[in-house]
Amino acid sequence: MPLPVPLDIHLIAIGGTGMAPLACLLAADGHRVRGSDGPLYPPMSTLLEAAGIRPAVGFSPAHLEPRPDLVVVGNAVRRDNPESVEVERLGIPRLSMPEALARFFLADRRPLVVAGTHGKTTTAAMAACVWSRCGRDPGFLVGGVPIDLGTSFRRGGGDRFVVEGDEYNAAWFDRGAKFLHYRPETLLLTSVEYDHADLYPDPASLLAAYRQLVGLLPAGGLLVACGDSPAVREVASHAACPVVFYGEAADNDVHFASPPAAGPDGVRMEIVEADGARHRVRLGVWGAHNAGNALAVWIAARRDGLPPEGIAAALAAFHGVRRRQELVGEAGGITVVDDFAHHPTAVGKTLEALASRFAGRRLIVCFEPRSLTAGRAFFLDGYRAAFPVAGVVLFAPVFHRDRLAPEDRLDVAALAAELTAAGVPAEACPDIDTVASRALALARPGDVLVTMSSGSFSGLAARLAAALAPG
Repeated sequence: MPLPVPLDIHLIAIGGTGMAPLACLLAADGHRVRGSDGPLYPPMSTLLEAAGIRPAVGFSPAHLEPRPDLVVVGNAVRRDNPESVEVERLGIPRLSMPEALARFFLADRRPLVVAGTHGKTTTAAMAACVWSRCGRDPGFLVGGVPIDLGTSFRRGGGDRFVVEGDEYNAAWFDRGAKFLHYRPETLLLTSVEYDHADLYPDPASLLAAYRQLVGLLPAGGLLVACGDSPAVREVASHAACPVVFYGEAADNDVHFASPPAAGPDGVRMEIVEADGARHRVRLGVWGAHNAGNALAVWIAARRDGLPPEGIAAALAAFHGVRRRQELVGEAGGITVVDDFAHHPTAVGKTLEALASRFAGRRLIVCFEPRSLTAGRAFFLDGYRAAFPVAGVVLFAPVFHRDRLAPEDRLDVAALAAELTAAGVPAEACPDIDTVASRALALARPGDVLVTMSSGSFSGLAARLAAALAPG
């Protein structure tokens, strides 16, 4: 029997970075939206409050009264969650977050999905900004807040819907990658590296998920893929649609005339298209990796008929995403920057970008191995190579150390000793308070304090900025 419209929809773990925007989109579409989670804090609490949604605190079967028409279950929810158990007992229809997004918002759109180990959020935000500034009114849902758009989601009225395609699992009852639900018409594939060791037991299993995603592209669709990566090229070989490769190397279909150059207002580059046409473009953020992200967006936008001058203007006006090289504060000649990077490759590329943005200034890097993957010994070699441009590195303890066997856990003290021996002074701190006190003690005018974590890092960036503020 078809469900009534509008629906009464309950979201379990409504405060997630994907769940809260989804809840707001559903509410804006006229559905009665409610949900539950632990105590919530900004930005998710304020996001939901602005949409008129006031979640219940904690999880209880009583939150399913009156009985909702549909339940959406976040991927942080375990099978033994009391609400999840009650949903099964009552036989209430349920969906994972990506299933719900696809059902309610992608069915009548042309999804532009951004996937890859690195750069998903920034690239998706960049695409949303480009299509928006070019008057195409896209829908979008990304895992961060684009500074220029001020929101991580919008229904939009155009044919495009831009979505960040996460490779993590959808829900306990939907163990495949989230991106397998998004039915891409156009796919931007930025990178393929091993990650999420708690979900994918080996690199081959992660590659298989990306091959599945590429296999979803229709024959008339488009795959825009980073040709500098052999792994991406292997995955792209499974596409049944046209493929456009981009990157720094000249054998890519779209590439740079010369290496992108950093300046005081971002990155300047000259794009060489497949037909030889050249376009000088400025990007309002820093880093060669972001220049590559811009190439991917450029290709997809040109294919959609957006004018080169409009795309270039939008890229110049793009100022990034919250928690991606985000300037948090500045006082006494000391700057505080916050970033989400945690995979060794992302850490290295982000620090290179910051070194070019703040040329000649010392980077004091506060790093927390936050995720279950970041805290694994598997990445020791990667982290050794990630910090060469840092002036000082202060390590917080492995966040999930109690969930990892000693032999699987990253030895932060040994890593700090190796970096120090290699000429990059590093310390393994016993707690985050010590990281904060050491960073403040070491900081001198001209320094840049960089906080890097895939979690809240106990609000370290804001704490540092507040401590430096006069008065």
